[in-house]
Amino acid sequence: MTTTTDPTTTNDLLYEVDGHVGIITLNRPDRLNAISRAMLEALSAQLVACQKDREIRVVILTGSGRGFCSGLDLQEQGERLREEGESGAGSGYSLFDWRDAPPTVIYRMDKPIICALNGAAAGYGMDIALLCDIRIASVNAKMGAVFAKRGVLPESGGTWILPRLVGWHRAAEIAFRGRVLDAAESLEMGLLNKVVPHEDLMDEAMAWAREIANNAPLSVQATKRMMRLGWDETFEAAVDHIYLQLLPLMQSEDFKEGVASFLERREPHFQGR
Repeated sequence: MTTTTDPTTTNDLLYEVDGHVGIITLNRPDRLNAISRAMLEALSAQLVACQKDREIRVVILTGSGRGFCSGLDLQEQGERLREEGESGAGSGYSLFDWRDAPPTVIYRMDKPIICALNGAAAGYGMDIALLCDIRIASVNAKMGAVFAKRGVLPESGGTWILPRLVGWHRAAEIAFRGRVLDAAESLEMGLLNKVVPHEDLMDEAMAWAREIANNAPLSVQATKRMMRLGWDETFEAAVDHIYLQLLPLMQSEDFKEGVASFLERREPHFQGR
């Protein structure tokens, strides 16, 4: 495993590479990885860097310490709001620019993202976790939809993704009541793919990531892209778009390798070309 330099200046985000897997770790354990403005910028920058890096085929997002992410840093935001109020610089709207924010970047990424949920994911942290493609959780993990208890709403994609994952009735139950769900209930509701012993979390996440990375990366990314676009398309439009994605794939070196490996009864070796 190789530790690399983050493309930003904060130490609150760690990045490592293991083969074709990029591992991003929220690293503010003393605050349960509450997201500061610097961390927001760093996380977006690192995700974009992973998307552009041809060698990275899968991303794992996790947290250090006892929590995954306790949400936005309300203390930092409160101080910023006071400063803006005193200076007349503006309002809290300046805190929320979604064009390059992590939820938008995560949603737009074609490379799969696995959330290794090591602990509590609350508020903004829950939204980020739900926007990942796959969620593998420690038995210690929790999902906290506590927005209504803070006088806000799921501002980072939660109102869009949660009903799509669990249905309207369960999304309403979770959000309106401000529920905190443990790992077992999150799994039962369909918010998690798997729950494992805490000490096995990263090994399990890496096993899934390597399995995905061993497949043809262009195929995996095209599949994710079509799944994402398919949510807002008719069946006919989706079929047409899939056909347009299929044509270049069938001209790729990986397609030739996939066919050859099948005929030769061996494991394929994909190059992402």
